[in-house]
Amino acid sequence: MDAGHHTSHSSAARVFLSPAVARAIAAHQAIVALESTVIAHGLPAPHNLETALGCEEEVRASGAEPATIGIVAGRPLVGLENEQLDAIGSRRDVVKVNLSNLASTVASQQWGATTVAASLHLAHLAGIRVLATGGIGGVHVGASESFDLSADLAALSRYPLIVVCAGAKAILDLPKTLETLETLGVPVIGYKTDELPAFYSRNSGLGLELRANNPADIAAIASTHWQLGCRSAVLIAQPVPAELEVPAEEIQLAIDRALDAAAATGVAGKEVTPFLLSRVVELTGGRALIANIALLRQNARLAGEIARSLAEVEVVCESEGDSVSV
Repeated sequence: MDAGHHTSHSSAARVFLSPAVARAIAAHQAIVALESTVIAHGLPAPHNLETALGCEEEVRASGAEPATIGIVAGRPLVGLENEQLDAIGSRRDVVKVNLSNLASTVASQQWGATTVAASLHLAHLAGIRVLATGGIGGVHVGASESFDLSADLAALSRYPLIVVCAGAKAILDLPKTLETLETLGVPVIGYKTDELPAFYSRNSGLGLELRANNPADIAAIASTHWQLGCRSAVLIAQPVPAELEVPAEEIQLAIDRALDAAAATGVAGKEVTPFLLSRVVELTGGRALIANIALLRQNARLAGEIARSLAEVEVVCESEGDSVSV
């Protein structure tokens, strides 16, 4: 084990905690997990590291402790230090880690950036209840033939965390993604909206049955969800700031052109999403990148506020003799 890092409360977990995260867990403070794929594979340098640090700043400004998750030379770390963030953002050998290759990445002592799915798993092992990201993975266009569904969907059905996002990535089949989340029993709550956000755009045309207008209501819904024996995540969908959104029609045109380019160049598998996102940024003259950074920071801030509310709800429940642990 690294000097200065602690193992998690579960000795079998093989998860290492930064000193700051370990102290926050011991003190029952609000904590927000952050995924690291956006650093290694989602945003170009130098925006990747700047945004990672910016998201941590937003979490701290909300009164919570950030816990960015990644794999450092085979060690799953919850609470990356700045030099580790920098390495994940700059090394060329960083694996994109999901649940299917998490064990092999650790066993072979590689470096890895964790997707939403892998971050949910490691955050859950560490006892963290809130995670912030940009857009979740979902059902890919053409999935009826390819069966290409993101592992994020299965993970959201398995891990009891509140996940704050800006909807699913715009390159996906949003109606099928929303339908799949409903099938899996994952509540999707619009934050101050009645419509599923479409990542770069505020509107998708897809209505949501659930809405919350403040963090306290979200914490109450999530706590009740888990008290009732449901074990899935609760997904919070917050639209991108209005002044920075890219209109849905413009994004769709860029996505269609990016998909054509991917097909023409034979891009497949794990390379599809980063290729499409990069091409969409190019085709929008960088506006998609600005929107992406803004929504990531905004989601981190909201996640911190929710984590604080959730900590207060759990203290009340414990004092009344009710357990919300899962």
